[in-house]
Amino acid sequence: MGSLPDTSVLTSQLQNTLISYHNIEDDEWRVAKKSKDVTVWRKPSEEFNGYLYKAEGIVKDSPNRIVDYIRPGPYRLDWDSLMTSMDIVKTFDKQGCCVMRYTTAGQLWNIIAPREFIDFSYTTDYQDGLLSCGLSVEHEDQHHSFVRGFNHPCGWFCVPVESYPAQSLLTGYIQTDLRGMLPQSAVDTAMASTLVNFFTDLRRALK
Repeated sequence: MGSLPDTSVLTSQLQNTLISYHNIEDDEWRVAKKSKDVTVWRKPSEEFNGYLYKAEGIVKDSPNRIVDYIRPGPYRLDWDSLMTSMDIVKTFDKQGCCVMRYTTAGQLWNIIAPREFIDFSYTTDYQDGLLSCGLSVEHEDQHHSFVRGFNHPCGWFCVPVESYPAQSLLTGYIQTDLRGMLPQSAVDTAMASTLVNFFTDLRRALK
């Protein structure tokens, strides 16, 4: 694995970047997909030649339990229909930090082939809830059966809904460079649908 910056610096940068996304004005977003209980928006990313996606919906559970299902750990692989494997390859002294390797299934009738990602992940307190965020890091070892994708700063804010403590507002920011020779329209369709499915899978797992 390539050397990581100091984890204190990296976590601070990640947290500040995600909070800046969370503060983007509503009129900068364009709706990409909307279901009954999830909305996905997008805007051009400042990190790469693709989109930053925002997904938001209400989930009936506490922030602690919801984020336990989202961050790297024993639950994620059991419910996330896109994820096909996950291994924590490095842990750090700083609480809530690790590097994980995970693979994803093919999408759109395998127009988008399976992908592999190596991500640094960090979870911390945010307001009365939690923020779980991450980004891809360089790693020499690569499985040749997978295209190596790259996640620019991504994360999930989860905070309790005022007056409804049994419910939480979950807001995600995702900007994934799938790499490889892919039509942009296929990427856009896959990303928006994947985020809606993420909420569906998560809600089912938490019941």
